[in-house]
Amino acid sequence: MKGWYLLYCKPKSELRAQLNLGLQGLETYLPMVQVEKKEKGLSQVKKSPLFPNYLFVKFNPYEFSVSKIHSTRGVARLVDCSEQLTPLNDILITRLKHQELIAPILSSSKTFISGEKVRVLSGPFSELEGVFVEHNGQERCKVLFKFLGKLQSLEFATADIQAAIA
Repeated sequence: MKGWYLLYCKPKSELRAQLNLGLQGLETYLPMVQVEKKEKGLSQVKKSPLFPNYLFVKFNPYEFSVSKIHSTRGVARLVDCSEQLTPLNDILITRLKHQELIAPILSSSKTFISGEKVRVLSGPFSELEGVFVEHNGQERCKVLFKFLGKLQSLEFATADIQAAIA
């Protein structure tokens, strides 16, 4: 039965896998999102995979060899459930394609200055205010809080904090 299947690709090889599968006559779909990234102080909008290392491919496993797909450059393996290939619902792919057309530009990271007062937006520390310490990776950061007379540093997703209103 022809259907959409999920592929796991080698790191940063989604486009390579998509190209090579296309050369074999297979339909593929790589959901992309526009992300705002800062490079050398300049803000640029670039397309990036919505699901890094994953790609959707449409084929019939009874007509097209699964081993051919596994041996395609850029592909690591097909994602399956209990060693049985399970096609995805076509509605999922249709909705992803629709959402991709109307998706806003995502900011890759908020920029905070060390010492800036911030407020936590969600989770168990919601509404607490602390002091921004540093970025810890692209999407994580450290925030300093005062608990029971001691300073404690906690890690948060950058998207989960905002500048505190003075």
